[in-house]
Amino acid sequence: MQKLLCCLLMIVLVNSLSAQTAEAYKFKEVKNLACTPVKSQDQTGTCWAFSTASFLESEALRLGKGVQDLSEMYVVRNIYHQKCANYVRRQGHAQFGEGGLAHDELNAVRQYGLLPESAYPGRKDPAKPYNHGQLAKTLQKMCADFVAQATEGQLAPGWIVRIDSVLDAEFGRVPLKFVLGQTEFTPVSYRDFLGINPDDYVTVTSFTHHPFYSTFVLEIPDNWSNGLFYNLPVSEMIRCANNSIQQGYTVEWDADVSNAGFAAGSGMAIVAEKDWKDKDVVARANTFKLWEREKAVTQDYRQQLFDRQETMDDHLMHIVGVLDEKHSGIFYVVKNSWGEISDRKGYVYVSDAYMRVNTISFTVHKNAVPQDLRRLLGLEAGEVNVEKKIDNGTKQLKPSQQTDKPAGGTRIRPRMDKDSPKAAPTQKGSEN
Repeated sequence: MQKLLCCLLMIVLVNSLSAQTAEAYKFKEVKNLACTPVKSQDQTGTCWAFSTASFLESEALRLGKGVQDLSEMYVVRNIYHQKCANYVRRQGHAQFGEGGLAHDELNAVRQYGLLPESAYPGRKDPAKPYNHGQLAKTLQKMCADFVAQATEGQLAPGWIVRIDSVLDAEFGRVPLKFVLGQTEFTPVSYRDFLGINPDDYVTVTSFTHHPFYSTFVLEIPDNWSNGLFYNLPVSEMIRCANNSIQQGYTVEWDADVSNAGFAAGSGMAIVAEKDWKDKDVVARANTFKLWEREKAVTQDYRQQLFDRQETMDDHLMHIVGVLDEKHSGIFYVVKNSWGEISDRKGYVYVSDAYMRVNTISFTVHKNAVPQDLRRLLGLEAGEVNVEKKIDNGTKQLKPSQQTDKPAGGTRIRPRMDKDSPKAAPTQKGSEN
């Protein structure tokens, strides 16, 4: 027994000494693109609106329109209206909740335009945090009642007006006109002034259950509006993101963050070679502090995780830069919407490995897609040849695997324990 105890003590001592001699992560800035300050989505599942609004604010900066503060809640209000209509007309056979995707924001911008935060704060008391928990329950019950009434042939003609009344009570009435600076705008004229054209953006993904270099409707719960995704091999999907950032365009990112490799409180996301469950106390304490190797991933493995519902779309964020880490290479600077938490003030440094295995999709400006891929995807004039795949020449930096189980099919609200790398708390039917 004494021998066994000595052996265990020796193992702990060796691990401790190894941790002391290991090097910390060392980052060097490669690309830093303009973006607006970090916000908090508070207790809502509206990361899709916050991240895409941030993405469009960076587009306004790129287009020379200065710093803009877009109203996330204007878009959220309009999407709630559309979700309710969709749910009732599909007889209750549709996803309903707080979640959404980047193309929902773009669809709303196309149809309804944009408002600045100053013209539409989207809450009764701007000093209080957002909280859509009760609103989501109220809308869900109303829509379920409307479906039941429709089934009995008794749905009143003004049912959608009742939805809008609830939305007005929560968010406030939408202004037809507003003044910004000394200029009067409508939501549509403000969108056009900013130069935001929703048709300029495409969403790319990478899954083998559909042909590459084609479009398909990705089968995830929050794709309630049946948005189309361009399908690419994973290395070329990553190349789209890299090329976008290199050309000065930021990137909207839909990802899985419900695993031990993502820690917003530490401002890091990696796929460690050693699983969290296999680490001792010392190794766990040094995770996200001292550099460690990451796992390898293949296209097939990425697909397996998606099919097993281990990789899910549960959070959207905004990629605004690239770093060079001394040991690993590429890391991405990601702007989160959980407030200025961690020493990185709300930003997360995400490894290339984590991107490759946990990315559901990227939304990018179509002009930032590499030219050869634009031709293959039919985004510009030219012959599309899906048989002859172009060698992209992208350096693959320590790709990764991910085996930790996320909270399936739900969007994540900001986690309360900001220092834990464990999965964040989730709420059914809501997004991050």
